Amino acid sequence: MFLFAATYQCASKFFFLPPWWEYINPGKISADCNNIIFSFPGDLLAVGLAIVDMLLRIAGLVAIVSIIIAGVSYITSGGMVEKAASARKRIYNSLIGLAIVAIASGFVAFIGNTLVK
Repeated sequence: MFLFAATYQCASKFFFLPPWWEYINPGKISADCNNIIFSFPGDLLAVGLAIVDMLLRIAGLVAIVSIIIAGVSYITSGGMVEKAASARKRIYNSLIGLAIVAIASGFVAFIGNTLVK
């Protein structure tokens, strides 16, 4: 139990991205995170899930930036119906993408946390 708590104290994040060893069994990580034991066939799924989690977080950030850009485009459409409709469609598509990313990220986190147990 102590190693599990120590793992999350030393888990440094690069901006909002988790470390690649996020879903590896805490018994394989030292208290200071200097030694991480990676066994090739067994831990490949855990590292793959962590990489997918990183990519999903980046996709969520891209979707949020796309919503902001489309919102500015909608505001500055200046009464042009085509430009406003295009911005509205981009907002809808970005919201759908953000919802898909949120559901997929929750699914990946659930599977990864189940593997850690």
